[in-house]
Amino acid sequence: MTTRPMRPDLARELIARATESAAYRAQRVRNQLDAVQLGQGRHVDHANTKVLRRILAEHDWPGHRLVGPADARAAWSIALHSDDEPDFQRAATTLLERAVQASDALIQHWAHLHDRALINSGQAQEYGTQLLLRADGIELCPLRAPEALAERRAGVGLPPIAVALNTVRRPVRPGSPRRGLPDRCARGGRMSGAAAS
Repeated sequence: MTTRPMRPDLARELIARATESAAYRAQRVRNQLDAVQLGQGRHVDHANTKVLRRILAEHDWPGHRLVGPADARAAWSIALHSDDEPDFQRAATTLLERAVQASDALIQHWAHLHDRALINSGQAQEYGTQLLLRADGIELCPLRAPEALAERRAGVGLPPIAVALNTVRRPVRPGSPRRGLPDRCARGGRMSGAAAS
């Protein structure tokens, strides 16, 4: 039996914002944007961060009970792409961790956001969810204690890193859904997304 979210109005707002942002990112990954459109996309990210900041202040993390699982994912996506506001991103990570502890959010989402916040603050990531896009391929962003990566990933329900990297490297046929392919981050060509999970 599916439980209705307590705040469907917030759910609709989060999903609409994340959907618009995902469309922008898909075009950016394909290099289909001009300078004006890139600037508009950054504006969307800032506006989304502002809205999520308000929601977090009023409700804490918008988890499964408040907005539903799909819309909680939308909130995570907005927080993940709040790269220009690292303090906010770290605060969102803390609130998401509390929601995970209350069984109201996915631990995999927390691992992604935790890694992203670490990388954005100049530290090494822990779970290997953040990748660097280079002309000759992809590589992991700096990683703390790589010898223990497999254990850490298993501890948060992420697949082995080799599986995740193979998913990212899998070619996409024209016209096929981009499921599994990550988004490039706003700075430094970093990537994150379902493929690294």
